[in-house]
Amino acid sequence: MPPAPQSQRQRQHATLALLGTCALFAVLVAGLAGSVPVPLHEVPGALGSLLAGAPDGMAATLLDLRLGRASSAFVTGAALALAGVMMQALVRNPLADPYVLGVSAGAAVGALAALLFGAALWAVDLGAFGGAIAVSLLLYLLARRDLSGMRSGMRGGGQGGTRTGESGVLLLTGVVLASACMALVTLMLSVAPESRLRGMVFWMIGDLAGTSWRLLPWVVLVAALVLGLRRARALNIMALHTDAAVTLGVDVVAQRRFLFICSGLLTACAVTTGGSIGFVGLVVPHACRHAFGPDHRILLPAAALAGGSFLVLADTLARTVLAPQQLPVGVLTSLIGVPVFLFQLHQLHLRRR
Repeated sequence: MPPAPQSQRQRQHATLALLGTCALFAVLVAGLAGSVPVPLHEVPGALGSLLAGAPDGMAATLLDLRLGRASSAFVTGAALALAGVMMQALVRNPLADPYVLGVSAGAAVGALAALLFGAALWAVDLGAFGGAIAVSLLLYLLARRDLSGMRSGMRGGGQGGTRTGESGVLLLTGVVLASACMALVTLMLSVAPESRLRGMVFWMIGDLAGTSWRLLPWVVLVAALVLGLRRARALNIMALHTDAAVTLGVDVVAQRRFLFICSGLLTACAVTTGGSIGFVGLVVPHACRHAFGPDHRILLPAAALAGGSFLVLADTLARTVLAPQQLPVGVLTSLIGVPVFLFQLHQLHLRRR
């Protein structure tokens, strides 16, 4: 017998409360851990001086720096995970990645071009965001018929045929644009002077060093999450079959455009903040779907909280495991993500046999 709606809502609330507690714990660990640890008994006073707007003492200064970096790590991880859920809903493939459409590669072109010419940090951020948006717009223009559902799976009644028709041109166009952008990235890396090459490579790997409090990624994340939750029922229906969604009155074209725009903006903000950090948008949504089910009403916020917590802990490990030397966080996310993804892929294969 299926669970009563009230019981199901209680379980969902308990799940989100648990993930929210994990997120707070991850941020606390990030604030305390480092090459110079912050004693636990000094935390209340340090937090009080931070809230007063005037950090007083070493503990308050360290917390200000570390919590600012943890804030950037959390919003980056949450944006990548949420973009992953939306991208998987868009192409109807649970193994899709937010970088699959070339948005990250476009951001890399813009950011590395700014780094190559020695631009300031704000110009690097602007170049990354501009490159991501430019690729998104070009992709939309080249694949707008596919994105609008005009090639949707009216061919062949099966679900497999629908999936191919819905996302084929969109995915192939994204792959081609990503290849073109990566060719430009390779060109810039080959001509870059050695004094700037290290910073460019770290950005490509994914690095949160030097990041602090940022408003725009939080605004985009909250707006995308709220709008996504309002469309959760339609996304659940679309996940079953596009034709069924149309029959039930879902505006599939509008929903697919919404997913494309939101996933593009989220990826652009994430890449602008932390560089090309891999596997967060692939592993976290898939793990959340396996743990909490495919219902987007719980999947969207759960993936955002889990993705943010995961990247905060990974970044904390990256800056403490070889302290005082700091590793690019993208290295750790890949080292963690590869075996986890292979395990998930193996489990998915076993369930389908």
